[in-house]
This record gives sequence, C-alpha cells and structure tokens, in this order.
Amino acid sequence: MQEQEILYQTSPEVLAKLEAATAAATAAQESADLAQFMTNNMWIFISAALVFIMHLGFASLEAGFVRKKNVVNILFKNCMIIAIGLLTYCLIGFDLMYPGDFNGWFSIGAFTSLGLEPTAEGMTAAYADYTYYSDFIFQAMFAATGATIVSGAVAERIKLPSFLVFATIFVAISYPITGAWKWGAGWLDQKGFYDFAGSTVVHSVGGWAALAGIILLGPRAGKYTSKGIRPIMGHSMPLAAIGVFLLWFGWFGFNGGSVLSADPGGVSLVFTTTSIAAAAGAMGAFITSLIMFKNYDLPMVLNGILGGLVGITAGADVMSVTDAIIVGFIAGVIIPISVTAFDKAKLDDPVGATSVHLVCGIWGTLAVAIFGDCADNYGSFGAQLLGILAIGAFTFIFSFILFYIIKVTMGLRVSEEEEEKGLDIMEHELNAYS
Repeated sequence: MQEQEILYQTSPEVLAKLEAATAAATAAQESADLAQFMTNNMWIFISAALVFIMHLGFASLEAGFVRKKNVVNILFKNCMIIAIGLLTYCLIGFDLMYPGDFNGWFSIGAFTSLGLEPTAEGMTAAYADYTYYSDFIFQAMFAATGATIVSGAVAERIKLPSFLVFATIFVAISYPITGAWKWGAGWLDQKGFYDFAGSTVVHSVGGWAALAGIILLGPRAGKYTSKGIRPIMGHSMPLAAIGVFLLWFGWFGFNGGSVLSADPGGVSLVFTTTSIAAAAGAMGAFITSLIMFKNYDLPMVLNGILGGLVGITAGADVMSVTDAIIVGFIAGVIIPISVTAFDKAKLDDPVGATSVHLVCGIWGTLAVAIFGDCADNYGSFGAQLLGILAIGAFTFIFSFILFYIIKVTMGLRVSEEEEEKGLDIMEHELNAYS
C-alpha cells in the first residue's frame, strides 16, 4: 500500500501539477515584488518633486523678506543655486557623499559615466526599493538647500559673483563630506548619530555657513545705530507667507521621502509628525512673540512654522504625535528669542535663517535623544551632541575660510552706493516691479 502511495505521489502528472503551481506562485510573487518596487520608486520621484518645490518656497520667502530694491537679486541667486546644486552633485557630490569614506574621492565623476540602465551594474542591496537614478535625483534636490539657506542670511549686501563662487564650492565639497559622515554610513553613523532627514545634515549645515557669512559681511547699512536696532522690514508679507506654505507642502517630500519607500506605516507617521510640529511651531512663536513684543508678529509666526519643521526633521520617524507637539512648540518658542539674541549680537540676518535652520536644527537633533525611540543604540545624547559639534565645526570653519578667501580676492560686500541704490539696478539693471 505504501509503495502504491509513493508511486502515485511521484507520478508525472502530479509532478507536472506541482511544477505548474510552483511556477504560478513564483510569477505571482515576482509580480507583487515588481508592483511594490514600482510603487516605492514612484514615491521617491514624487518626493523629489516636492523637495524641488521647496526651492520655489525659499525663493518666495526670501524675496518677501527683502526690500523691493533687492528682489531680482534674491530670485536670481535662488535660480542659480538649484542649477549649481544639481550639476555639482552630479559631477562631484554624489560620488563623494556615497559610500561615505575616502573611496569617494577616487570615484568623482563616476556617476556621469553610467549607462542608460544603471540598475544592472549600479544597483546594490541598498537600492532594493528604487533605482540608482531615483536615489540620485532625490538626494540631489537636498544638496542645494544648504546654499539656499545661506542666500537669505547674506541678502542685500553680498556681491553676486562672490556668492555664486561660494555656493559652488560649498555644495560640491563641504555638504557631501559632512553628509557622508552620517548618510554615507560614515564615522558619525558608526558612532550612533541619528538624523532622519537632515536637521543637522542639511539645515544646521546651511545655518553654520550662514553664520560664517554674516560675521564676515557685517550688518546692512543702518541696521544697528547708536540709538539701537532699526527694523528693516521686508517688502511683501504675502510673498513671504506663500513661500512658507510652499515649504510646508514640500516638507512632506523632504521628510516623507526620507522613509525611502512607500511603506504605509512609516510615511503616514512622518506626514503626521511633520505637520503637527509645524503647527505647534506656529503656536510657540505666536505666544512667545506676543509676550516679548506685545503684538501679533507675522514674520515670527512664519518662521515659527519653519522652526517646527526643522526641529522635527531629525526624528520625524521615531517620535509620537505628542513628542512632535512638544518638539515643534519649543522650536517655535526658540525663534523670537534667537532672533532677538542675534540682533543684540549685531549679527544681521534679514530672513532669520540662522535662528530657523541653525538653532532649531540643533534643538531638533538633540530632541531625538530626549523623545526619539531609535533602534540599534542610535540617538543617545552623546552621539547627537558629537554629530552637532563635528558637523558644525567642520562646516563653520570651511565656510569661514572660503568666505575669507573670497573676501580678500574677489571682494565680498557691495559698495555703499550699490547697497543704497539696491542690487537689482546695480547688478542686474532691472526692477522687480515697474
């Protein structure tokens, strides 16, 4: 009887059915895997587009916060920054930032030599959810952001050619090096430093560079007098508000795309914590500025929203909704206090970039150690502080030296006449408004 069962079980007909069932199951799994891959890949593309929109947000915000005689200049810089960022990251930055060690120095330009289908030769286990090109275009959209932050802080008195030289070198070399320390699986990553989407790797990097620039440039003419601090108001609050809402919108891709897949749980959590922190940032800035200045200060609330967004960026994937409210609210409280402190130190920042991106970036990175639920021993207070200090020191020193070299060679600041008449007419021979 047993022999008959064995013969029956191994008969050609049964084997054929088993092979057909196995092939069908394999095909179904491959189809499901392909569908998941295409979904993940498409989400990376959408996120890259959302981050791209943030550059329009930065341009609008900075244009609104400067005087109308300098609007063309700030828009020109923002147009050039995205162009510089994409090209330098393609030619140098991407290969320098990954794999996160000195091997990158010897593979500069390798990205441009890839064929039309790099998935076969360039894909690794790290790109199981999207293509190599998808990874590049998403990361490239981040690269120019640091220089965009600098552009607002040094607005209304820096020479255009000098700024463009700084932006090119900064995006090509400084940003990829420090980015490699964390996102390229470099030494800070090995030490347990945690920065999900760039409170330090992107935002405070831009803030440190901005600080170096405004120290060497000095304040705008008439900003600080013997009688005290003279407010210099931006020319268009509607334009500034539009910029902030574009940035908030784009941040869904900035943080949401950093999940690096279309995982429903991960993306939905990050969307929620990101938006909640922004809202809490607005409330923190509103209440604090009302107490400090006894008025309803729109620029402070706008920057409070951005402060909340910057603050949550380091830990958006490892914090609860309650944590996001606390982190965002504290970031909003920081804004008016920080802006006032920079003004008292006579460090003139027309858009508040140092307060938003540097100070709130530091807070958000440290908040990971306080509130974050990180796995694999990441995100301790010591590791977070080490990352802040290491990246901050390198970026500030690099930027200060670069700005200083530009200052003694090309010159950094426009003449008094150019500053008085406005950079639009003096450098572009064009008015933003007729």
